[in-house]
Amino acid sequence: MTDKTNKHGPRLDDQMEHETEGLVRGGHPTHAEEFKETEPVSTDAGRDPTAGTTPGEEGAPPGMTADDVEERAEYARMIVGVRYPASGREIAEHAAAQGAPDGAVAALRNLPNRQYENLADVTGELGIGQENRRF
Repeated sequence: MTDKTNKHGPRLDDQMEHETEGLVRGGHPTHAEEFKETEPVSTDAGRDPTAGTTPGEEGAPPGMTADDVEERAEYARMIVGVRYPASGREIAEHAAAQGAPDGAVAALRNLPNRQYENLADVTGELGIGQENRRF
């Protein structure tokens, strides 16, 4: 057996070849535990770091704008503690008792008369954007 590199001996070369065989054959990492995977490298080529954020970097999930996220968060603070399922009227009364702004209480009072299961159900009925997929 000839020496494959001038850095290692033939024994270490064979061991290293065996360790990387799955990666070479499979075309992807072979670690069973995700924490052993290497982190992906972002390609910042051509991006000016002083230019601020771009629309895709605002932190909003797909299907929502940054304004939708903020508005949904405001409603979440107003109706915290509501026991679901709840009617639109119950949600509006709870928000009013919490000192929510009159405009928000009016919007909640105008909800269709049905049972709401959660905050996403309420904000969806109010026309606030919904995320397309969960992370």
